[in-house]
Amino acid sequence: MEKEIKRDYYLDQLIARIDNGLIKVVTGIRRCGKSYLLRQIFKKYLLKQGVPSDHIIEMAFDLYDNIRFRDPEVFYPWIIEQLKGDGKYYCLFDEVQLLDEFVSVLNGLADKGNCDIFVTGSNAKFLSRDIVTEFGGRGDEIHMYPLSFSEFMSIYDGHYYDGWNEYIT
Repeated sequence: MEKEIKRDYYLDQLIARIDNGLIKVVTGIRRCGKSYLLRQIFKKYLLKQGVPSDHIIEMAFDLYDNIRFRDPEVFYPWIIEQLKGDGKYYCLFDEVQLLDEFVSVLNGLADKGNCDIFVTGSNAKFLSRDIVTEFGGRGDEIHMYPLSFSEFMSIYDGHYYDGWNEYIT
């Protein structure tokens, strides 16, 4: 059985921002767990809260299968088609900086009113600017760090000192 690393600190931040009307942006260095937080932990939380799976829309822009969706002329009509039903939709977009014109696309989606937008981004250009300002006051940043020692130890079965040696390695 695979153990799941708890990232409760970051999950709680996402939960607190649900339906706040802003675009939630999870930033951080590569491989710190942004994608896992959004597409695994947060998605599981939404499903447990009774959100229908067809009201959780995911797109991983870094996957080869989704390259065509990096073009806003392809992505925007596709996402609008996904938002046709009643109720709130939760949009989980991974590596959104790969989407051309991502700021205007996400601002356009935010205006629809029936979707709550959560995105990740990690390249240097994306992280170097004030993302909240980039979205014209519509952004809400959550900066994520790599695993802490206590998070690592939450799934480590061995002795504390062995865990420390493994963690720093």
